[in-house]
Amino acid sequence: MNIDFEKNGGLVPAIIQDETTAKVLMLGYMNSESYEKTLATGQVTFYSRSRQTLWTKGETSGNFLAVREILSDCDGDTLLIKVKPTGPTCHTGADTCFNETNVAAQSFIYELEKVILDRKSHPQAGSYTNKLFDAGIKRIAQKVGEEATEVVIGAVSDNVPRMQEEVADLLYHLLVLLAEKNIALDDIMKVLEKRHKK
Repeated sequence: MNIDFEKNGGLVPAIIQDETTAKVLMLGYMNSESYEKTLATGQVTFYSRSRQTLWTKGETSGNFLAVREILSDCDGDTLLIKVKPTGPTCHTGADTCFNETNVAAQSFIYELEKVILDRKSHPQAGSYTNKLFDAGIKRIAQKVGEEATEVVIGAVSDNVPRMQEEVADLLYHLLVLLAEKNIALDDIMKVLEKRHKK
């Protein structure tokens, strides 16, 4: 990319966007050095105008911003950085610096994925999700099969309310299966997008 760092005194604004939800998380500034460090480490590093030094987001809080894609605008003087955040972005503890919840519009399924991943990393006593993880891949896969069968039964019996319930169960258990296999829902979406473009 041809980035014009000199246009605004050596700095360019960097818009940080969650790659999954498309929510804008924050705005920071980069100089050429912080940009190069971001490329080298894969973690967003800004230039602090107040402290006049580089700082990697998350170096204090642990809430890093893992880079997934970097784009520049048509004038080469603004960056859009798509990231995977490891926690709340704002220093206040909010999901974003604009005090928004980091959930895509009409995408509760991504929020559910986050809850399931959190249960995997931080087990809770009595959690059904943790019982599934503890039971292992065979039991999780079995549950996916059972719920898929229930969806079919609901469909052929023309029982729409039951089918809706069973589809919800199936989606949930599929998310648990993906989490167990360390596959992100976004990876599946990318496969669907590729097929759609063919």
